Amino acid sequence: MHRRRRTAVTVSAVALLAGAPLLTACGGDAHPGAAAVVGGQRITVAQLESRVNEVRSAQRNGTANQEQYDQVVAKSGGLTRSTLHTMVLDKVLDRAAEDAGVSVSRKEIQALRGNLEKQAGGSKALQAAWLQQYNVPPSRLDANLRTEVEAQKLAQALGIDMNTTEGQAVFWNALGKASKELSIDLNPRYGAWDVKKSARVDAKMPWLHEVSASQPTEA
Repeated sequence: MHRRRRTAVTVSAVALLAGAPLLTACGGDAHPGAAAVVGGQRITVAQLESRVNEVRSAQRNGTANQEQYDQVVAKSGGLTRSTLHTMVLDKVLDRAAEDAGVSVSRKEIQALRGNLEKQAGGSKALQAAWLQQYNVPPSRLDANLRTEVEAQKLAQALGIDMNTTEGQAVFWNALGKASKELSIDLNPRYGAWDVKKSARVDAKMPWLHEVSASQPTEA
């Protein structure tokens, strides 16, 4: 993909964030079959495995032979845990956006996708790039871009600059508040997430990466 300009929400911002734990491992036995419970709603192990299988299937379809596929799998180790964290964080972001009065339209998603496709060199190239860089299969691309727009609009609604330490702190505090409202239970078999200590904080969160500075048009 062509070089992209920075936007309000970036991976580097997350790496610098500090605050109270967002996710904690607790009560796994109280929710048999659940990978996580968010706002009283279960993310089942079966749902998690299905999402992981979507990624693996797309990766297999995008490689020429078994050797290449094995190399791709080796580069995306920890996929199950990072996928669960993404699924939970998406729900946290949804709550934070709701609290801030933020919504996302189909028009905004398509505007962002159009901009990114131009940069990438077409739809197929964008799909391949998102799969390779962020483990987002083509079937999930629009959903991922919706979350991308949502994160950008939340930062705007909060009136912050995510290139500053102060802006990052405000953004993270909004997510922390939302996570507390949702009373998140993470199954201990998938570990725990503390903002400062988790081994997953360096994972590439699909909705926290660099994208075009062009903002989607309001519906």
